[in-house]
Amino acid sequence: MANISGAWLGTYWQWGLPTRFEVEFIQSGNSLTGNILDDGSLGEAIVNGEVIGSSVSFTKKYYSHNYIINYFGTINQEENLISGEWKIDAFIGDSGAWELKRNYSDLNKELSDNLQSQIPFLTNVS
Repeated sequence: MANISGAWLGTYWQWGLPTRFEVEFIQSGNSLTGNILDDGSLGEAIVNGEVIGSSVSFTKKYYSHNYIINYFGTINQEENLISGEWKIDAFIGDSGAWELKRNYSDLNKELSDNLQSQIPFLTNVS
């Protein structure tokens, strides 16, 4: 069974737009609890779920709203990436992809690489 306790940084996509979020998971056996902080306007949420083998499922309930979002995903072999689909039961058809990465330094390198590829280099500026 995978152990996903700890800090994760991720993205979920809604209507084609990405939203970054941070998660702190606490796993005890198959049980999963934790907190999420979205970069979007909804803010902080509580997590309850389970881990079975390489499968993870949890609900996210925001403190600011009554929406319950269901997340289903798969943990990779290295236990540093989780990806899957989310769904809001209250809104039929409202769903999307999501992913979490455990290693913050890899995310910072990825961001830096992406930014460098978008910045034109100035040479011999007089």
